Amino acid sequence: MNNKTPVRDITELLQGWNDGDSRAMERLAPIVYDELHRLAHNYMSGERDGHTLQTSALVNEAYIRLVDIKEMQWENRQHFFAMTGRLMRRILVDFARRRRNLKRGGGAEHVSFEEGLTVSPSQMPDLLAIDEALDALAAEDPRKVRVVELRFFAGLDTKQTAAALNVSPETVRRDWRLARAWLHRQITQS
Repeated sequence: MNNKTPVRDITELLQGWNDGDSRAMERLAPIVYDELHRLAHNYMSGERDGHTLQTSALVNEAYIRLVDIKEMQWENRQHFFAMTGRLMRRILVDFARRRRNLKRGGGAEHVSFEEGLTVSPSQMPDLLAIDEALDALAAEDPRKVRVVELRFFAGLDTKQTAAALNVSPETVRRDWRLARAWLHRQITQS
């Protein structure tokens, strides 16, 4: 979250939101939105030149999905990061799949909120391959998948990922290194 808001305050706001406190949601909304924007910007800054995904559309969709989660009992900031990483992954993969299906002639005209998202065609197969490889890795080591979601999709650093998963930074570094190697091997064998 931003450096101006203490972690304890954010956790208290999340818990207030859980309890139905509309003022907590009002105070939390700009913090969440700013954080989503930072995460999306971090994700986009790692993309190669020519990648045209619009950060604001990704942020808006993630925000709407987070706010629409009715049954979520937010535990703390780390729980928020973990959910955000998963949401970013789902949004990006879902959009890439829709684009691939349209490219294959599979779509009638459909207007959606995510229409503003544009992914260069050369990026789509990579994202879909990563998603499929992550699904395969989840069967072997779910924690490594969570590390990838937090590092790659949520833009967290090693220390933040370690805090979110309640493991040591060294464990995150090892999992990140092994997961990247495993994913690379899976993707290049396809």
